[in-house]
Amino acid sequence: MADLDVLRARFVRTLEAARGPAGGPDPDPYADDLLGRWQEPQRRYHTVAHLTAVLDHIDVLEKYAHDPDVVRLAAWFHDAVYLPDRSENEERSARLTERALPEAGMSAAKTAEVARLVRLTVGHDPADDDPDGQVLCDADLAILASPPSAYAAYTAAVREEYHFVPNDAFRTGRAAILRQLLDLPRLFRTPYGASDWEATARYNLTAELEMLSLPPDVPS
Repeated sequence: MADLDVLRARFVRTLEAARGPAGGPDPDPYADDLLGRWQEPQRRYHTVAHLTAVLDHIDVLEKYAHDPDVVRLAAWFHDAVYLPDRSENEERSARLTERALPEAGMSAAKTAEVARLVRLTVGHDPADDDPDGQVLCDADLAILASPPSAYAAYTAAVREEYHFVPNDAFRTGRAAILRQLLDLPRLFRTPYGASDWEATARYNLTAELEMLSLPPDVPS
């Protein structure tokens, strides 16, 4: 279970570092609003546990980032708006970013960069000259390189979020997402991600795709 006090402190440190010596309003209400969003009842995978994992992976990858604190803020906002039956969650999360961060004391330039990074998580395909995008996308996709038990828990949680989708439709949609990911020339763009996560992630994705391709009456 994620420690909410620790997460709140992480957000406060990040916001204070990102907005610089000029400061701004008390960060705690912004942290509490975001934490409330990440604990909404419709979430099964996109929870505070996922947020914590993404932040932890950014800590691993931060040496590759141009502005690690901006990347961390993008992690906080990237699924802040999340309804499983809606397709524009990233865009709505980016718009929340554009409303909240200026009020919290962030510069227009940094706010725009956080929102850009949030929108980048739609396709997880950052440019070669986009180190901050590479770090955020790698951190968000790192779950794909989990050991078998953790990967199975991840796929089960995703299915629970989409409990309202009939099995056949879910299998078809999930398979399409897996193929889209496998079609990327590289899942991970940072040197660490490429060396430590790529092969395992592709193995997990391929195995899940093969399982989804089985007829429903075949035991898996």
